[in-house]
Amino acid sequence: MNSEEEFFDAETGLESDDSCEVSFKDALLFDRKQVTGSRQENGMWERRKTLPAQMISRSNFSIWSILKKCIGMELSKIAMPVEFNEPLSFLQRISEYMEHTHLIHKACSLSDSVDRMQVVAAFAVSAVASQWERTGKPFNPLLGETYELIREDEGYRWISEQVSHHPPVSAFHAQSLKQEFEFHGSIYPKLKFWGKSVEAEPKGTMVLDLLKHKEVYTWTNPMCCVHNIILGKLWIEQYGSVEIINHSTGDKCVLNFKPCGMFGKDLHKVEGYIQDKSKKKRRVIYGKWTECIYSVDPKSYDAYKRAAGDPKRLKQENSCEGEEADEMPDVQETVTVIPGSALLWRITPRPAHSAQIYNFTSFAVTLNELEPGMEKLLAPTDCRLRPDIRAMENGDMELASAEKERLEEKQRAARRERSEEEETWSTRWFQLGVNPHTGAEDWFYTGGYFDRNYSDCPNIY
Repeated sequence: MNSEEEFFDAETGLESDDSCEVSFKDALLFDRKQVTGSRQENGMWERRKTLPAQMISRSNFSIWSILKKCIGMELSKIAMPVEFNEPLSFLQRISEYMEHTHLIHKACSLSDSVDRMQVVAAFAVSAVASQWERTGKPFNPLLGETYELIREDEGYRWISEQVSHHPPVSAFHAQSLKQEFEFHGSIYPKLKFWGKSVEAEPKGTMVLDLLKHKEVYTWTNPMCCVHNIILGKLWIEQYGSVEIINHSTGDKCVLNFKPCGMFGKDLHKVEGYIQDKSKKKRRVIYGKWTECIYSVDPKSYDAYKRAAGDPKRLKQENSCEGEEADEMPDVQETVTVIPGSALLWRITPRPAHSAQIYNFTSFAVTLNELEPGMEKLLAPTDCRLRPDIRAMENGDMELASAEKERLEEKQRAARRERSEEEETWSTRWFQLGVNPHTGAEDWFYTGGYFDRNYSDCPNIY
């Protein structure tokens, strides 16, 4: 199942103070120069390219035995066997939004607002691209769990926290190391099982602030559906309308993630347009969220569609339809390029052995890696320190299952203790507020995480 497909089943943690406020610019960096015996290439840390162990076969496990009584219900309290997981927490999974951060940097460098909008639209599409073929579900974050990600080469830092259990909410905040942008939001995935499929509605708003241009963009992610839950090969589709708004200029981009349709002719397709505040169409956006996204001016788009003779269908060239169903295909473009189009984004090829490591991207492979010396700097609540995820990554499923049960019982016990003492949970790094652009409730980073003072973090592992 995809990154939105959580089956939250427990809550944990002790109370903690959330008053510390230190900006990202005051953060302490992990200094790899002080590490000896580390993997290095040309003097730089070389991130791993695979996992310690390959994924196990799920052929001996039946998800139907668990879900058959849940048709039409929201799956917020269903405890799933560890065999259906992938060795990442949901907090790590949502950090994959940052895989194509170069698009944000590109938007920051552009002088025209419409040009910036089309690159932001490409970033919004790229944020869901890693979900392609990812049919294992991430581990449910424990209440108070955190995840940090520092990528000096990409110029950003990321911090996320599980801020609520009922409803399950994951909050995140990323900031440019050069104060060029901020990207933040909170995710509340709602899931329902419909007999043959699981539908995920990723409630929550993404907010991108291009600081140099004083522009704020907001959008929500598309719906997601995982098919063939009971029988057949699992496959994923994204569908629904995504509206990206530039609150500073009034520009708007409307993207239609098309449902599969009859005979799968619209599978993975994305089409839309950018309009200015006077509602004049400025650019047409098209492509596939699994491959690439293009931009073209509306006149060229309309002329091409008229010449094609069928306004609802574009002939696919260079198609990879002949490839075997179970083979992980190379990135081959099946989108017909309209003359005059500009390429906005193309997906990064996955490792050749991706199918044996949960269909992870090269970026995802690195997310749970513990670099030498890192444990001394991480908050004790960081996902990398979770024993159940670590055991699964190492291929020890028996230990992973036992540790998962232990952690879930520990958080249930902590919840009972808070209830008996009439205490409420207090978040550590985020606080609830009102989004000034949407008027809806949202979670905001309060600062201080990278000051590296974790003495009052909850004991959740």
